[in-house]
Amino acid sequence: MTKPIFARLPGFRDFTPDEFAFREHILNAWRRVSTRYGFLEYDGPPLEPVGLYVEKSGEEILGQLYNFQDKGEREVSLRPEMTPSLARILADHSRSLAKPIRWFSVPQLFRYERQQRGRLREHFQWNVDIVGEESVVADAEVLAVGIDGLRELGFGSNDIVAKISDRRLLSSVLSAFGVDKKNFANVFSIIDKLERSDPKRSLERLQTEGGMSESDAHEVLELFGGKTLEEIALRLGDRKDVSVELERLDSYLGKLEAMGLGPYVELDLRIVRGLAYYTGIVFEIFDKKGELRAICGGGRYDGLLELVGGDPLPAVGFGMGDVVLGELIREKGLVPDIEANTDYYIVILTEEYRDLALSIAHSCRDRGLSVLYGLSEQSVRKQFFAAGKYGAREVIVLGPDEVSRGFATIRDMDSGEEREVPIEELR
Repeated sequence: MTKPIFARLPGFRDFTPDEFAFREHILNAWRRVSTRYGFLEYDGPPLEPVGLYVEKSGEEILGQLYNFQDKGEREVSLRPEMTPSLARILADHSRSLAKPIRWFSVPQLFRYERQQRGRLREHFQWNVDIVGEESVVADAEVLAVGIDGLRELGFGSNDIVAKISDRRLLSSVLSAFGVDKKNFANVFSIIDKLERSDPKRSLERLQTEGGMSESDAHEVLELFGGKTLEEIALRLGDRKDVSVELERLDSYLGKLEAMGLGPYVELDLRIVRGLAYYTGIVFEIFDKKGELRAICGGGRYDGLLELVGGDPLPAVGFGMGDVVLGELIREKGLVPDIEANTDYYIVILTEEYRDLALSIAHSCRDRGLSVLYGLSEQSVRKQFFAAGKYGAREVIVLGPDEVSRGFATIRDMDSGEEREVPIEELR
């Protein structure tokens, strides 16, 4: 009878010890940086009500969810992102928490999407959020955490760039050109795709979908393709709504400069982020060559908590996935040497000393040391080979002559030097 063969589901990953160690290398770097900035880790359930995501993103999100009806006839979904869960949690707890709230999480997320480079159907994501603070310093702080998380993994300003924009500034510019607010979403969508679209087609869409004249559409394309705030200030700086947003964004850039992160930041008003709930400064971090998808994306989302039943609190945060980041780490040759590492391997010359070996091993483990030994009788050669394979720092040899005198021989695996140690010191 043919045995069934169960293939791994498309878009999912197995984590062998080497792959698991690489994953933990990334996640641990994220946790270290979060802790340095004073963020506290939280988590939530991997299964949430479908309505939580529909309320935030609309019915179209259903096509990207692993959703189903559970045995209690509830409509549920594996979580595709963490921010809605954060909003739900804070809806229950925010009033009792000191502000600002500085939380981070590293959940595994699930989206039923088409597989492509840098995108799978599951990934681990670093979420960092500051809730309850309107100051632009909070916006700068959040981006600084993201940049430093990448610096912690070995990236420099020649490797990554954070492209920033501000939806409030974009809105004030569009208002200055007479664009109706009901067309803002259409124009934002066009701007978001400028880098990937034919300029002529973008110009046509600004007129047909944005309600703009041809000359205004031309000027908006030029402004949003610029690299400095001065260009907007020269054209529209006399308008108070525009000048206020220019000052806010300039202050934000100044805070990042003060942190020494200026070389990592670039103004790019074409960054608007596709999610409609963003309300202010937004950013995406890319590899400098621009060959991969965005490594990270985030910004200010001041209305989301209220949307899911919480208090109206300002908030800013980001999400950074491990899939694209893992590709970039490998591409840049930043994968650390991940080797097995064991304190002691006990070589048993004769089986009559196995109980002694077990006693020594357990005593050493009680002291926090890692200890291995062969689980069945093996030749000395095989035991030393195993010690090398498992990265043993030292080998404890239990031989008849030494044991009869109450000693064990310890060999340093790097230098080959040997010394005798009383067995009672090891037990």
